[in-house]
Amino acid sequence: MAEEIRAEIVANVMKVVAAEGVTLGDGDTVVILESMKMEIPVLTEGAGKLTRLAVHEGDVVQEGDLLAVLE
Repeated sequence: MAEEIRAEIVANVMKVVAAEGVTLGDGDTVVILESMKMEIPVLTEGAGKLTRLAVHEGDVVQEGDLLAVLE
């Protein structure tokens, strides 16, 4: 079953840490968001392969926007 990783806040994508095709463990960082001068790591909630990365560094995301898909 796929896990959709979504933004919880309006933010800038400061850094993309993971790449499509890599296998991630539970609690691994996918991207780092920046909001109000705070760095917010976005973590996986389970292990799996990163099949889709929907953002790039410098993008602006809104609450609920898709960041990545983990299968």
